[in-house]
Amino acid sequence: MRAGLARIIGTIGIVPAMLAASLLTASADEWRTSSTLGAESRYGSDFQRYDHVNPDAPKGGTLNSVASGTYDSFNPYIVQGAPAAGFAEFGGGLLYETLMEQSLDEPGVSHAMIAEAFKYPDDFSSATYRLNPNAKWHDGEPITVDDVIWSFNMLKANSPRYNRYYADVIEAVAVSEREVEFRFDQKGNRELPKIMGDLVVLPRHWWEGTDKNGKKRDITRPTLEAPLGSGAYRIERFKPGSEIVWARVPDHWSANLGVNVGRNNFDHKRYTYIQDDNAAWQAFTKGGYQDIRSENSSRRWMTEYNFPAVKAGDVLKKEFTATAFVFMQGFALNMRRPQFQDRRVREALTLAFDFESMNRTLFYDQNTRTSSYFVGSELASSGLPTGKELEILEPYRDQLPPELFTREFKLPAYDNPQSERQYLRQAVGLFAEAGWKISNGKMVNDKGEQFRIEFLGSGPTDEVISNSFVGTLRKIGIAASLRIVDTSQYINRINDFDFDATTTILNQSNSPGNEQRDFWSSKAADTPGSRNLMGIRNPVVDALVERIIYATDRDDLIAATHALDRVLLWNYYTIPQWHRTKQWIAHWNKFGMPETQPEYTGADTDSWWIDPEKEKALALKYKGAN
Repeated sequence: MRAGLARIIGTIGIVPAMLAASLLTASADEWRTSSTLGAESRYGSDFQRYDHVNPDAPKGGTLNSVASGTYDSFNPYIVQGAPAAGFAEFGGGLLYETLMEQSLDEPGVSHAMIAEAFKYPDDFSSATYRLNPNAKWHDGEPITVDDVIWSFNMLKANSPRYNRYYADVIEAVAVSEREVEFRFDQKGNRELPKIMGDLVVLPRHWWEGTDKNGKKRDITRPTLEAPLGSGAYRIERFKPGSEIVWARVPDHWSANLGVNVGRNNFDHKRYTYIQDDNAAWQAFTKGGYQDIRSENSSRRWMTEYNFPAVKAGDVLKKEFTATAFVFMQGFALNMRRPQFQDRRVREALTLAFDFESMNRTLFYDQNTRTSSYFVGSELASSGLPTGKELEILEPYRDQLPPELFTREFKLPAYDNPQSERQYLRQAVGLFAEAGWKISNGKMVNDKGEQFRIEFLGSGPTDEVISNSFVGTLRKIGIAASLRIVDTSQYINRINDFDFDATTTILNQSNSPGNEQRDFWSSKAADTPGSRNLMGIRNPVVDALVERIIYATDRDDLIAATHALDRVLLWNYYTIPQWHRTKQWIAHWNKFGMPETQPEYTGADTDSWWIDPEKEKALALKYKGAN
């Protein structure tokens, strides 16, 4: 797995589209201080703090972290540039805040942030957010309705993610000095009132002002001028491309809001840029560069945590449950390339992937095969379509693989010595049906062109994931290879869809909604920077995505999602890999932390704090490294 400790709002950026009982029990147009599209939040309407935090956690110290590659921008909301650590493509990151904050310990719940409350009419045709009168920027200026409207317009115009997320939001208008109304182009989309809370708010007066040289700022371009923000941290200093240090804002306006109580305890967060994972690992073992490491390598977790600091008890290993981070990870096959446009070819490549041998020899049997785009939840399809799901699929029967209705979807299982021969023979047969045959040891078409596939990666983890598969594909005459590029080039090539295949992580929630357009829609296939890396342009998929967004109740949502999952699987748009339900964390023993952590998101490191005595002992023992 390649997923790390990113905050759920920064990596997932998703909120549900479903009819929730909680939305119907309250009367229309009633102000709500928290939002939910599932069961009511266990905290009720008076959210004071998360259960897991220590409200008296001490402040102080520096959290040291590493980041990969380099950076060249402090503007994360445009396609150009590589944003610095601490910024988020979706959400506020360390610098900015959103109207409401997605919960760390409950799915589908958001709590008050810049907005102290919101409401919507019973036809779900709009949503009105009321701003907290205490909300302010770091320069002391209040956060205004004008800031909210300007941010909405700028993000829709310049951020592919926000543009698609708010595709059904036609305008934002001021209702009063503290209230802003978002108007929708359709009625009945039950997710829209809530997901407006995910809107990050930017300071209009700063972005429309001038820098120290008198040059007008431009939000449509990358910048290395430290922006004005409203969040718990601000940029204190940086070395372009190699280091950035964030400082906690001591008089942060929202420090006493429920989402922040007992959190944001480090006075400084320092990110040091290191070019590759091996160098980052060495930096962690040495101390002083990375205090907390999210480990994704099974081999390393099982065999390499035996360096002196571990043996001395100065580095500790911990496992956390993190149900929100059970992702669909797989090889995305770029159908913009002609060799992947035939479904039989994509199925053949899937048959050639030997997960079981990799799990045994490379991953110490720590991983589980992923067989759904909505793995780990009731939204994952199984068996044959029945009931409402079958009703949803029936109108599209002649546009879907016939097996979808007659066979349970199963991935190949390499569980005996004959498996490789069996599945590779099947794969060769599918290639033949698609017009490819083996001639002189090469898989070629009728023009004599060899089938080629280049896997794009950005580090050693990609080598582990891809090399075994590359070797297998070569056995059936495919010119398979792996290309590792630096982080900046990798980001640019992914944004421009300039690859044959690459490992992707498709983050989902327990209640999918508008974000599904960004994953699967035909429109997203043609939009640089979208998450539709596969280039899916399928009218059935488009229709099912809309069916999910406008689901009438939870049962309807589940059935529609099952249908979408099944269509995606049977079209073999990705080659599914694996997942884990455990989050592996190693850290230098310099922290105090709450007794429990939220099982939904796993380790909430922002609820940890520096223990001065532990830190002092480490500094003496390791000559100041910590």
